Amino acid sequence: MRTTTFLFSALLLLAMGCNRQAPATFTVFSPAKKISVDVWLNADGVPAYRVAYNGKIALDSSLLGGFDLRDAPALHGGWRVKSHQTRDFSETWQPVYGQEKEILNHYQELTLNLEEQQAPNRLMNLVFRVYDDGLGFRYEIPAQPGLDSVIIMDENTEFKLSGDHLTWWQPGDWDIYEHLYSTTKFSEIDATSKRKHPDLAQTYIPENAVNTPVTQKTADLLYLVFHEAALINYSSMTLKVDKDGLKWMSELVGSPDDSKAKLKAPFHTPWRTVQIGEKAADILASRLILNLNEPNKLEDVSWIKPVKYVGIWWEMHLNKNSWDMASGRHGATTANAKRLIDFASANNIPAMLVEGWNTGWEHWIGFDDREGVFDFVTPYPDYDLDEVVRYGKEKGVGLIIHHETSAAPRTYEQQLDTAYALCRRLGVHAIKTGYVGTIIPKNEYHQGQWMINHFQKVTEKAAEYQICIDGHETIKGTGLQRTWPNFWSRETFRGQEFEAWSSDMNPPEHLTILPFTMGLGSGLDYTPGIFEIKFDKYKDKNQVNTTLAKQLALYVTLYSPVQMVADLPEHYEGNPALQFIRDVAVDWDETRVINAEVGDYVTFARKAKGSEEWFLGSITDEKPRDFQVKLDFLSPGATYTAQIYADAPDAHWDDNPTAVAISSQDVNNNTTLNLKLAPGGGVAVRFVKK
Repeated sequence: MRTTTFLFSALLLLAMGCNRQAPATFTVFSPAKKISVDVWLNADGVPAYRVAYNGKIALDSSLLGGFDLRDAPALHGGWRVKSHQTRDFSETWQPVYGQEKEILNHYQELTLNLEEQQAPNRLMNLVFRVYDDGLGFRYEIPAQPGLDSVIIMDENTEFKLSGDHLTWWQPGDWDIYEHLYSTTKFSEIDATSKRKHPDLAQTYIPENAVNTPVTQKTADLLYLVFHEAALINYSSMTLKVDKDGLKWMSELVGSPDDSKAKLKAPFHTPWRTVQIGEKAADILASRLILNLNEPNKLEDVSWIKPVKYVGIWWEMHLNKNSWDMASGRHGATTANAKRLIDFASANNIPAMLVEGWNTGWEHWIGFDDREGVFDFVTPYPDYDLDEVVRYGKEKGVGLIIHHETSAAPRTYEQQLDTAYALCRRLGVHAIKTGYVGTIIPKNEYHQGQWMINHFQKVTEKAAEYQICIDGHETIKGTGLQRTWPNFWSRETFRGQEFEAWSSDMNPPEHLTILPFTMGLGSGLDYTPGIFEIKFDKYKDKNQVNTTLAKQLALYVTLYSPVQMVADLPEHYEGNPALQFIRDVAVDWDETRVINAEVGDYVTFARKAKGSEEWFLGSITDEKPRDFQVKLDFLSPGATYTAQIYADAPDAHWDDNPTAVAISSQDVNNNTTLNLKLAPGGGVAVRFVKK
């Protein structure tokens, strides 16, 4: 059920016949008055704003400098406030899937209608939406004579900090988000030193800037996250570091002609967002990014179903098998696919991914002439696509088809209808896309406007064919799954595959940073569930830097509506810990953040969709932790069996990673559960109502 209340008031400050002048400052509060935003024009007619949280300055006076344009005067200053409007908006909406059944969207909005004081008297609006967990603002250019289209060369938006905050950041890369996070003071950020990386050949970092989301902790214990929402037909925003001015400056991703965005009026930018909390857990509970997106555009969503899946995938990263057939170690064979289907069917896993099924993998990476390499419909001779689909249906296991574009999106776009029609004929509703490599054409980037429009085209075309997308190497999540829920999840971060082949594997703290950064904008397809932690049989220099219990906990702590059971079937054989993966849900009615600290630890409890079962996941960095967790989220008066998968007393992420202690006990909502997490470890718990 959707409920909406709406109150709108408008004040025309310079209406004909009115001699009153506009006030110097406009102030808008969040619904509970936690956050206040002051907006004004400075002496040069440039808009500025300041943000306070419970009386503390969260962002100091910052300029909203508009745009530098090609072949036109900048939309920068010299404005006057022509009018302004305020409104209070509140609704409760139900996501198609997610971390809770209902989401409250309640904000106070301020719109300033600006006009240049001198000819040509162009118009621009500034819109602020202020929530109790943060704010979003954007520029709007209305339709007007003489401004049909613009070419934006730069956007000049500031976020002035109140101090030299502790910052969790990764370099502002125009192509990828697969860098590790650094933890430094703001003044110590040196993104350009991360420019060269042995495993990230497509890296492009022209400025000392960071990717968003970027998270900070202030000296007076406020948490801030800077990001953007509803990124459509625009370039991604990185944040340039101004150490002297102690501020972030917007830096949009470029294009072959050095422009940042080409737009026709009317248009608006994505929302520039700041999430604010007194505790790290407040950031994880925020739904600001989703709320700033438009409602669901799809009328029929019956085909969109969150799933767990297995796959012909990890064996390639371990170098047991290969994507291509010419190697003689082809993984995507009919026999191997049926073997995975049998495993999935026996273990309550409803889907199976096959990578390397279509011809072209011999020439897909490391070549400049990648156009036309893949056709997305022609299987290798040893892979019978129709038979695999038929066998899967017989066993109750659906197929996820893989489309690796090799970063040649024009080739993919030419074949979208053909490829998606094949999926419709087969009854397949899920595709994993990939965009590994440098984008063709040259000097377009994964995060630039051209590619963002490509990703949107793929999303909308997939919806026409009732296909869900699990996107790898795509644009970062900005909450668009609210509007287009068929874009399930993303791998726009350093995933678990890096453990198998990177020279710098993911450290234990990596998984305690992701929820506070990339996890705030979309689901995280991290591909958890690795049980064979050491890879000595295949690669003696690589391993997963977690305990096995932490791998289980990731199904709860890293939210995604599509979760992989990533290891080889033979590595699960005979291990009772597999039972947690069989049981754990991927869609939720309720989520509680039990405890959290960025880069240190996080504990979630989640109630399964349409069920009385709860699941708990707790993970730590390289340090051991002892937690006392009150189970007050359980239903009062009921008894539950807690099925506990914990690190054994001698477990350690490196020295003894597979040691797991499995136990059970009766609990209720008055129980306090004692959790002991090993270094790099975790705990996973299933609560079953008796």
